[in-house]
Amino acid sequence: MAAHKNGSLIHIINRASVFFKNGSYRKRILLTSLKPVQCQRRTVSSIGDRNTNLTPHLSSNLAGWSYNELYELSVKDPETFWGSIAKERLTWNKPFDQVRDCEITSGKINWFLGGQLNVSVNCLDVHVAKHPDRVALIWERDEPGTEVKVTYRELLETTCRLANTLKRHGVNKGDRVAIYMPVLPIAVAAMLACARIGAVHTVVFAGFSSEALAGRIQDAQCKAVITCNQGVRGGRFIDLKPTVDAAVKNCPTVQHVFVAQRTSNPTPMGKLDIPLEEAMASESAQCAPEPMGSEEMLFMLHTSGSTGKPKGIVHTQAGYLLYAALTHQYVFDYHPGDVFGCVADIGWVTGHSYVVYGPLCNGATTVLFESTPVYPDPGRYWETVQRLGINQFYGAPTAIRLLLKYEESWVKKYDRSSLKTLGSETGGVCIAPRPAEKGAEIVPAMAMRPFFGIQPVLMEEKGKPISGNDVSGALCIGQPWPGMARTIFGDHKRFVDAYFKPYPGHYFTGDGAYRSKEGYYQITGRMDDVINISGHRLGTAEIEDALDEHPAVPETAVIGVSHDIKGEVPFAFVVLKEDPSLNHTAVVKELRGLVATKIAKYAVPDHFLVVKRLPKTRSGKIMRRILRKVAMEQTGDLGDVSTLDDPSVVTEIIKAHAQYKSLTSQNK
Repeated sequence: MAAHKNGSLIHIINRASVFFKNGSYRKRILLTSLKPVQCQRRTVSSIGDRNTNLTPHLSSNLAGWSYNELYELSVKDPETFWGSIAKERLTWNKPFDQVRDCEITSGKINWFLGGQLNVSVNCLDVHVAKHPDRVALIWERDEPGTEVKVTYRELLETTCRLANTLKRHGVNKGDRVAIYMPVLPIAVAAMLACARIGAVHTVVFAGFSSEALAGRIQDAQCKAVITCNQGVRGGRFIDLKPTVDAAVKNCPTVQHVFVAQRTSNPTPMGKLDIPLEEAMASESAQCAPEPMGSEEMLFMLHTSGSTGKPKGIVHTQAGYLLYAALTHQYVFDYHPGDVFGCVADIGWVTGHSYVVYGPLCNGATTVLFESTPVYPDPGRYWETVQRLGINQFYGAPTAIRLLLKYEESWVKKYDRSSLKTLGSETGGVCIAPRPAEKGAEIVPAMAMRPFFGIQPVLMEEKGKPISGNDVSGALCIGQPWPGMARTIFGDHKRFVDAYFKPYPGHYFTGDGAYRSKEGYYQITGRMDDVINISGHRLGTAEIEDALDEHPAVPETAVIGVSHDIKGEVPFAFVVLKEDPSLNHTAVVKELRGLVATKIAKYAVPDHFLVVKRLPKTRSGKIMRRILRKVAMEQTGDLGDVSTLDDPSVVTEIIKAHAQYKSLTSQNK
């Protein structure tokens, strides 16, 4: 596959775990422009020492080592590398006696065996002992200018009261607890309270339907649910308690529902329900932490599978925490005193790693963003950056694509000079431009360099590694790392089949990648999104990349549909900017030309359907199976659409497709 030389921001944000870092630069942020990001020189004194050695040091044993030396050690002698870091970076109840015991073919992954620790102690107690009044959380509430700051001392006390409340009501080590809450300080405390007593939390995005929530509760066999009466988002009140009520009717394992009050509006309480703040008020602000084995479960998080059945991905204690903390510090260039702004919801793994566990383990000040990118206007992110003095901003690709529809004046009107790092979203960074050697370049649109312990391997279809540069293949990772998932809850075979069976001896990411002439990695899209056009295998992401270069196109989705002669042909769903002056016919003609020029004539989609928006889950994932059903005119059985951010989008697209078919038949 040819390399993409696309420098557009939509491509940069959309395709990879991409990070733009200043070093001694200040970026001019053009979030509504499809031109390459431009830079001008600036010295940022707070960035830290930029000598050849990696600073701050990973551990005392590794002081003075360069990035290249550290990376080499991490893949050739992971026991020495990770062992020295884990001993110093984490606070242990009992030291580990074996760094790792892994057998990647069978999905056997164990790190820091024999060790015991408590994640909440590492995220709270160690910082309260040194800096009790340091701000842990800045809760950026829905209404701008009403932020609330929570210190480490306050967060520890809240966590302990909540932990004691859970224990009083029979929640013990190993029990599963569902958390169905918006982005609130008490939601973070709920996660940490579970960690403190050894319970396993499963956070469910507070926007999923009762059916989706029930499915996750049932899969995890949760003993309790923690929720709120309502959520507040985009100036609207969103009822949560009724959703939980409907869900738990079908969940016999649930014994208690703890209900917090986000608003003053009353909510009916049933026999399972316990007013959370009321119960916490009578509990002690101290709770002895439960020592946990390194490989005991910390949390599970359900992903939406293409089949519609969610799978509970399991993460354990020490390895996950260490990896989240290290990537937070070194990928984002976090330094003490920085304000770290990851605007992900805590219902996603990104929120777990880079809103909660990574920043708090590092003693950072982390932002909880309750609102939306466009409330009260499309400048919300940048107004928040200016007001809170955010130094690192980490956002979702779907949010950036949304903002591309608006004028860049919404960006330019605010002071963004506090920003050092911009990143697009992932939940456990494996490939990113930093860390790197002093003065190392950053190439827009590329994830670039593997993090410590990550050994990327490109594989051909028959399972043979591809050597050399300027090549493409299936992106695999050659050896285990501490932060990787351990299993799918209750179904390890499914875990092995999905991630280890496709390329034996390797972890399969599910993505394709390109390794440039310089040896940098660029993510090219999901491998399961490949179509066969007259014998030519082509990733739909490559077509989307070409389409996304058009300045009037903020977003596209391409799927394959059957064709009597060619086997399959591309079908493009295209979202255009909201500009009444746009000539849709002319834009489609230009898009055809773009694909023909950038790829080949055979890759030009047979069909272009202009739609107002695409069907996405609440995490921003495009539900391509729905688009495929619409394109193939099989809308009678769309499957589960309850996880869509707005199910009404399906009706919009079906209607647009019917009009398209009608026009096509008339023109024949």
